[in-house]
Amino acid sequence: MSKDLAPKISDSELEVMRVLWRAGDALPVTEIREALQKSRGWEATTVKTLISRLVTKGVLHQEKRQVFYYSPLISEKEYNDWATHDLISRVYHGSARDLVAALVRSDGLTQADIDELRDLFKLEDS
Repeated sequence: MSKDLAPKISDSELEVMRVLWRAGDALPVTEIREALQKSRGWEATTVKTLISRLVTKGVLHQEKRQVFYYSPLISEKEYNDWATHDLISRVYHGSARDLVAALVRSDGLTQADIDELRDLFKLEDS
């Protein structure tokens, strides 16, 4: 994924991407609209505008069948990896340790989370 594309995805556009990531397959605009109408109450014009922006930004593929179908050109993992890196860079000056320390101090991690991370680090050392 281009590092230039991810920051251009707004929170509302991210909701459209999440519908498509969950679906795991290309969807017509009607199914995307129905999902977002239920979860967000968005009107058809809003959803169509968001989809159009994502196509223009190059993160959604548009395919003409009997109607247009849309599929993501970036995976959720790619986006999440970028967003995590961006958060660490912008907020924690590139320090993942500072991010984790902030989570621990703010009770953002449970003891089970900490144990799981500890086990993960042990696996990395092996």
